[in-house]
Amino acid sequence: MLENIEKIKEVLDNDGVIAYVTDTVWGLGCLPSSEKAVKKIYEIKHREAQKPLILMSSEAYHLLEYVKQPLGKTASKLIKQYFPGALTLVLEKSEKTPYYMTSNMETVGIRVPDNTVFKEICENITGHVLATTSANLSHQPSAKSYEQALENMKGLVDMIIPDYGYFAKGLESTVAGVFDDEIKIFRQGAIKLDFN
Repeated sequence: MLENIEKIKEVLDNDGVIAYVTDTVWGLGCLPSSEKAVKKIYEIKHREAQKPLILMSSEAYHLLEYVKQPLGKTASKLIKQYFPGALTLVLEKSEKTPYYMTSNMETVGIRVPDNTVFKEICENITGHVLATTSANLSHQPSAKSYEQALENMKGLVDMIIPDYGYFAKGLESTVAGVFDDEIKIFRQGAIKLDFN
């Protein structure tokens, strides 16, 4: 479907930043191995240095090497139940995850969006994983459509990929951390996690 997949790969391999649709809102992303591109994302968004990026992929197993193993029972259960989908899971990071994208924290958020275009991007890029955040300036609303992504990001990113009719639903992901098998909700979003 993506007629420009080679171009997307080339942009990312050369420290570039792309904007793309996910199942929730539009995202900005780069290869996690590119410190230069990660810095560029912070500059584009005017994002505070203490706010980490997350990692997203088309498959959970691409993300597992970025988090500390073994996964506990609770984290494994949440991945089985909610990936792909609108849940960002915050776990202890592995050595593979660079500190420059976690704001020097020992944790990292991982997510597998349920969107065909996003999936196809990840299946074709180096490493199959993107360091990512929402496609908007800090403290502004997230882009929920291709038009809004263009408005927010035109001239700032290296490439804005069309959604080919696979639209974002417009509600941010739920962000939950799992530490010692205990769940902590950081942001209640599209998925309602209720453990009372």
